[in-house]
Amino acid sequence: MAQSPGFDVDAQIVAREDKVLGWRFTIDAEVTQWQDADMRAVQQVIDKVLPRTVNRLSVPWSARSPWVLVEAFADIQPTLYFLYNRQTRKFTRVGAERPDLDAQQHAEMEMLRFKARDGLEIPVWLSLPRGEGRRPLPLVLLVHGGPFTRAPSWRFDAEVQFLAARGYAVLQPQFRGTHGFGARHQQAGWRQWGKAMQTDLADAARWAIAQGFADPRRIAIAGASYGGYAALMGLVRDPELFRCAVAWLAVTDLDMLHTVKWDDISDDFKKHGMPTLLGDRVKDAADLKAHSPLTHAQAITQPLLLAYGSADRRVPMVHGETFRRAVQPGNGALEWVVYEDEGHGWRLPAHQIDFWNRTARFLDRHLAARAP
Repeated sequence: MAQSPGFDVDAQIVAREDKVLGWRFTIDAEVTQWQDADMRAVQQVIDKVLPRTVNRLSVPWSARSPWVLVEAFADIQPTLYFLYNRQTRKFTRVGAERPDLDAQQHAEMEMLRFKARDGLEIPVWLSLPRGEGRRPLPLVLLVHGGPFTRAPSWRFDAEVQFLAARGYAVLQPQFRGTHGFGARHQQAGWRQWGKAMQTDLADAARWAIAQGFADPRRIAIAGASYGGYAALMGLVRDPELFRCAVAWLAVTDLDMLHTVKWDDISDDFKKHGMPTLLGDRVKDAADLKAHSPLTHAQAITQPLLLAYGSADRRVPMVHGETFRRAVQPGNGALEWVVYEDEGHGWRLPAHQIDFWNRTARFLDRHLAARAP
């Protein structure tokens, strides 16, 4: 009923009271495949009026209503909201997310692909600062969390745009284990924390250098949760490649994922899921230790910004506190911040503003000039 080469299709049904109208799913961007001929015609009309955005149509439960809600969004455009009347064919603009932003100043997202060292094809999202051609730029390799989660899609991302607006190229590798690119790609990441999942990130950075997008002496690695873990392991495994790192809410010890009892990871998942996805705590104890940032903390000497939420139950602060004590004696460039009453992500605007301003100052300081 719905398929796409190169991407998984996990479709949601779009329906009203009397019939199924179509399916909505995400490949590189969101797609709606209409079965209903009338809705297909409405989509064509709206796409003609709004040709540069994904236009998500929502219809009332009653077939008698003429109204269609239009949510229009793109990589450079936060969501715009319209009402469309199918009878009068008139649009009414009803609102916008971030109406203060100018879409023409934002960086576009482009999906590219490269071959990892073992031949597996790895998709990447590349965002270059507006107006910059193909030349070596300071680059932030931004690693998504999860790690076994759906890939980011083609839509506005405030964090990416913030970095691009400051002159950084942003590369988001969809390393093995990322969902959305088929079972082979997903399962290739099982039990690969710190191993092939990590070398995919290094391979992505070296690919960006070879393609002329990245200055090889000005590359940072950054991420939250699993992304924070990968940022720390990037400093451990590839110290000559990554000049600095920003890691927030980062897993620092793989055994702690089993032993910490005040997290929100269920006992069932620890017993049945982790051995398959991460490794068996007993049989693979040596392997888990070898691929934990905490084990190698004393070897990390590059500049590092490390941030946690005091109320995080997904990655409790013991991960950060233990790692900080281990890394601080040998690293004079460590920056540490704790946001009180925050969980697994920053919810308060004041904390979001503080963290991203800290990140901007940190990156500007360490990537502003070429390393000697």
